[in-house]
Amino acid sequence: MASRSFRGGYSGIPAAFHEVGRVIRTVQLLRYLSDPALRRRVTAATNKTEACNGFSQCIGFGNRGVIADNDPVEQEKAMKFNALLTNAVIFHNALDIAEIVRQLLEEGWTIDPEDLAHIAPYLTEHINRFGEYSTHELGIQPEAYNPKLDVDFTELREQDPSVSGFGQAA
Repeated sequence: MASRSFRGGYSGIPAAFHEVGRVIRTVQLLRYLSDPALRRRVTAATNKTEACNGFSQCIGFGNRGVIADNDPVEQEKAMKFNALLTNAVIFHNALDIAEIVRQLLEEGWTIDPEDLAHIAPYLTEHINRFGEYSTHELGIQPEAYNPKLDVDFTELREQDPSVSGFGQAA
């Protein structure tokens, strides 16, 4: 266990490790500031991570991603389910992208690997999160909509509201 001095800092070996960590952090910061190529790589990696997070939020519908359960086991289940669903959609998107690239190559197009490096599998335009329900496949034709409602409400209006429970507060 680390021993602390009376000023709240570390002493001995923990203090040395603390200072080494500060030196390493400073060196990395100086490298980042002085190397434009490193900054571009870090920015690209950060953008990919943020795109993945945004994609995961889009895929993980239901309470807008808020885990309302206080049970840690249920929270972990929700997070793992969202990760599984996100990975499944990313995998499906990657397969679709690969198939499109194959088709383009068969048609004689030249595909530059540099162009492929800019394609991310975080596509959501084709996803219908709530499903599509149609009846035309079943051969059922819905009747024409009639806005007039043929129901006689006079019997309900004539009853005493307190007897039928309509006038009582909930």
